[in-house]
Amino acid sequence: MPDPESTLLQSWHHNARAWIEAIRSGTLASRVQVTDQAMVLAVLGRQPERVLDLGCGEGWLLRALTERGITGVGVDGDATLVEAARAASASPVYLASYADLVEAKVDVGRDYDLICANFALLHQDIIALLAAMNALLAPGGALVIQTLHPWSVAAGDYQDGWREETFAGFNGQWQPMPWYLRTLSSWFNALDMAGFCLAALQEPQHPQSPVPQSLLLVAEKRSDHNK
Repeated sequence: MPDPESTLLQSWHHNARAWIEAIRSGTLASRVQVTDQAMVLAVLGRQPERVLDLGCGEGWLLRALTERGITGVGVDGDATLVEAARAASASPVYLASYADLVEAKVDVGRDYDLICANFALLHQDIIALLAAMNALLAPGGALVIQTLHPWSVAAGDYQDGWREETFAGFNGQWQPMPWYLRTLSSWFNALDMAGFCLAALQEPQHPQSPVPQSLLLVAEKRSDHNK
């Protein structure tokens, strides 16, 4: 059986151009109507000067930060997405896998006021990556994670485990993508083990939808971490 972590990365490589088109054409209604704004408002609420966009994709958040006078730096593991982000933004964008970041093989800077991960933490083993991000934050820095709301997408099976996104209904040629569903308590435990404490939790919701569109977590660097 193929390793889901490897298949996840391969699917991003395969789907990169279709993803760029989907984001830039505004075809993902939940993002246009709810989640993009939720992420931007969460960032602005922290009033950061420097932000690292982890898993920046084609760079929409970097552009939104620049428009608001915030210095953004991006990093992504797919070369096609990095190239697109660089072409559409003046922000520096690094090519690095999450394993590269965990092992500090690529220097993406440090002392960030804020690190964002917008639908970018889809794999199983995230604690080492979160801990690596903790080390890149300035004192008092925070991590903002927006992800699929586990209650909304569990489909009656509310437990940690691999699922599959088939991109049914999306235009273009898509390769199915495995992703790891993490329960609410699992998110909290991962943040705690990586040296964070939860500061805020939001459940962005469209007024015409009966379920949340996403889960948005704001976690602060714990002062006792790495002492």
